[in-house]
Parts: sequence; C-alpha cells; structure tokens
Amino acid sequence: MNPIQKVYCRTYQIVLRLALPVLPYRKPEMLHSISALPTLFKKKSIRRVLLVTDGSIRGCGLTAPLEQLLKKERIACVVYDKTVANPTTDNVEEARAKYLAGGCQAIIGFGGGSSIDCAKAVGARIAKPRQSLAQMEGILKVHKRLPLLIAIPTTAGTGSETTLAAVITDSETRHKYPINDFPLIPRYAVLDPEVTRSLPPHLTSTTGMDALTHAVEAYIGRSTTRQTRADSIKAVQLIFANIFDAYEDGNNMAARRNMLRAAYLAGSAFTKSYVGYVHAVAHSLGGKYNVPHGLANAVLLPYVLEAYGKAAHRKLHDLAVAIGISDSRESDWSGAAKFIQAVKDMQRRLDIPEKLKGIRREDIPELARMAAHEGNPLYPVPKLMGAKELEAFYYDVLE
Repeated sequence: MNPIQKVYCRTYQIVLRLALPVLPYRKPEMLHSISALPTLFKKKSIRRVLLVTDGSIRGCGLTAPLEQLLKKERIACVVYDKTVANPTTDNVEEARAKYLAGGCQAIIGFGGGSSIDCAKAVGARIAKPRQSLAQMEGILKVHKRLPLLIAIPTTAGTGSETTLAAVITDSETRHKYPINDFPLIPRYAVLDPEVTRSLPPHLTSTTGMDALTHAVEAYIGRSTTRQTRADSIKAVQLIFANIFDAYEDGNNMAARRNMLRAAYLAGSAFTKSYVGYVHAVAHSLGGKYNVPHGLANAVLLPYVLEAYGKAAHRKLHDLAVAIGISDSRESDWSGAAKFIQAVKDMQRRLDIPEKLKGIRREDIPELARMAAHEGNPLYPVPKLMGAKELEAFYYDVLE
C-alpha cells in the first residue's frame, strides 16, 4: 500500500474512533431461555412473527420447542428455513416475501451467523423497501428502525446476536459484502445453551474459533475502548478455558453456556472496534467458494497474526498473559509468539486443517482485491496491507 493510501486509511479510522463516544452503540437485552419470548411478544402486542433459520437446524428439531411454545401461546409463527451457509440476496427476498404475506410484526433469527444475518437483512429490506441490499453496503446506510428483531444463536461463535453487521452474498455476482448500521443490532439476544446441545463437534470448533478471531482482531486493532478491550480479554479467556470441553462433550452445559457468553462478549467488542484482514479474506473465500465463515477464520487466524509482525506483538503478548501462558516480564515478541503457537495448538486439538480446499490460483488477485475493498479504509488493523500484500494469505492456505 502506498503512503497516500495509508494516510487516507488512518485518517478515516481516526475520525471513526473519535466519533465512538457519540455513536448510538448498544448491547441487546439478554434473555436466557426461549420460554421468555411469549411474555415479551404479548407485552409488545405482537401476534405474528417470522422465524428465519436453515433446513438442517429445523430438520434436526432445534426450532421445534420454540414453534410449539409459540403455537401454545397462540402466536402465529411463519417459518423461512432456506437460509444457506453464506446467506444470499435471494434468501433475503424470499424471507421478506413470507414476512409480508404473513402480516408479521417481528423477526427471529434462529441459528448461526448466517440465519441471524439473513434476519437482519430482511429487517433492513422491510424498513427500506425501495432500496436494494447492494445500496446498503458499507456503513450507516440503513438509518431506519427495523421491526422487532430477536437473535437466538445456536452456535457459540459468530457474535451476530450483538453486532451491527450483516454479511450478505449477491446471488448473481457472488460478491460478499457487509452492511453495517446501528438498527441492525438485535433488540434481544436469547443465550440458551440448550439450543446448542446438539451442535456437532466440527461446528463447535470452527464457530468457537470464529469467536476467538472476533475477540483477537477487536483487541489488537487501533480503535479500541476500555470496554471493548475488557470484553475481548474476557472472551479470549473463556474460549481457552471452555472450547475443548464443549468440543469433547457436547452435553457439558457449563462449557456451552460459557462459550455463548464468550461469543456475545467478542461480538460486543468487534461491533465497536471492528475486525481485520482475517475477516476480509475469509469473506471473499465464503462468497466465491462458499467456504464456511468460521472455518475460514480458524484456518487464516495464525497466518494473519504472524504477518502483522511487531505491530501486533504488544497486544498479543497481553492476551498471552491473560490466558496464563506468558509472563508480563517477557518480551512482547516472546509473548506474541506463545499466543500464536497457542492458536495453532488449538487448531490441531480441534482437528481444524491448516489449508483450505478448492481455492484456484487464477482467482487470487480478484479475491485479494475484494478483501482490500472490504478492509480498507474501514478496519483499523495493526498493519495496513493492500491487495497485492493480501494475496499472500490465499497462497498460505492454498491446498
């Protein structure tokens, strides 16, 4: 990246950081069980809701308790269960049509980040029916209040239940892009470990490392606050203390509960402090090849942390101290190296590969341009990189 581009990026990021105290950030109100929802809906005079989920989640019965509960309380539930792993503009329009046809008054996103992001985008299209999602790409382009939005995460990873972001893939071009605005933050987040009980080990691992990526990228960036730093550190501590128990014993509800809390805290951190190039590269891979987002983040994380070099050493050392693998008297380089090694050790113990299948060499320049377009100037990364530099990460993970 040339010096003029760097000055522009850093100036843009400084302006956003200075605006943090006056921007309307908020955390969703936390509920601990789906059983709290009927009372909430009755209080708000809501009689018809749209449930946005995916076929596998509904097929294995995870939504059944909620659907039965709403039916018992005479609250009509219209279900859209066609959401794909990287939700598309077609998904959003199909779900929106169901919302309108059903006369719905609220939206529930039930699932991983894909279902919750789809639900957010449906809300945005309801709020702004004359604008396409492509016109809302970027930051602060939604503006209007969404219908009541509730997120019920079934994975402890994406943090989408707390964030102002929805990531959508254009059905025709396969361009994957974020929409960021405050109305997209759900009003309520239901953190019920019971809905994560049947999550298979490979999803427990990749979504857990997705949460770790959120916390780490938020912490090492250059737009943090006291609260986002505290949330990030606590999330990292919870993940290192609980992810292996949740992975090895899916019925360990204490570990499941702690992982949900970690994902919530990490989401709260990065919704203010943003992510970094791990996400930018992962989004391009998800859009082009449908690589699951958590898997892409999990594979990419150590490569990107190493590439940041000394610009990230001090903060990575902080994280190493926080999880008890380094001493504050050690050098920043040593502490950072220990933390990155701990991430690699986590990958191996969770059976996460070091490479990704299906990446075509001829696609890499365009993928890197997409990642650079997403990351610059928005993401306040420790070290700025242009498209040419970002190409290295695709080669790093190329199988």
